[in-house]
Amino acid sequence: MDVDNAASESPVTGNGVIDIEQSFLQQFSCMGTTDRDELIQQLQKLLGTQLNYSTAAFFLDMNNWNLQAAVCSYFDYENPNPLPQMKLVADPFANENESVEPNVRFKKTWHVSNSGNETWPTNCYAQCSDGHNLGGDRVPLPCLNPGEGFQLSVELEGPSVPGIYQSKWRLCTSKGSYFGDPMWVIVTVVEEGTIALTNQLSHFNELGALPPTSNAYNPFSPHQIHIGNNQDVAPPDGQKDSSMF
Repeated sequence: MDVDNAASESPVTGNGVIDIEQSFLQQFSCMGTTDRDELIQQLQKLLGTQLNYSTAAFFLDMNNWNLQAAVCSYFDYENPNPLPQMKLVADPFANENESVEPNVRFKKTWHVSNSGNETWPTNCYAQCSDGHNLGGDRVPLPCLNPGEGFQLSVELEGPSVPGIYQSKWRLCTSKGSYFGDPMWVIVTVVEEGTIALTNQLSHFNELGALPPTSNAYNPFSPHQIHIGNNQDVAPPDGQKDSSMF
């Protein structure tokens, strides 16, 4: 092995030190797959159908067929302006729909706000970005001013097969770029009639509970005397309650 020739052809830093780490990282980043058609399809899937085959091939070739670098280059080219900012303020109904029955419609709500310094652009929307979409459609977003917030709600439906389902939702610009915090929906689909049976059993438990004890004052009791501070005391032995006569 010609060490001197290998060293002379390797990239160097400003101080003349061989930058071996950067070279190896670039090589290993391209080792996921060598099928260029598959890389093009993956890039199209990540960036959306608006990216045609030749454009995807151009960005991949420009970045030595590194998928991650091609995605970054595309966004740098297509989105010179910074993306909008969004913060998930609260998930107020996180436990409201822990269990749903198959094919039953329900609503999921998040409280979000514009945490940036610019008004949200027009035609932004929320959509399912990963997991099971639970029958949810895109939800258009208002053009929130900086610091403003609103309740984002999506109409969903429990799948027909019982099980645990996760759905990840993101805000998106009109060009298909995700921004802001991710939002999650996690539901458990149970057998039909299970929720109604659970509610009935809970009601039966309430019916079987003992009634609350009460120490209410009885003004007609011959063994109690009512005094000014609303306290009840028994009369002394051998003394009658004059209020009864």
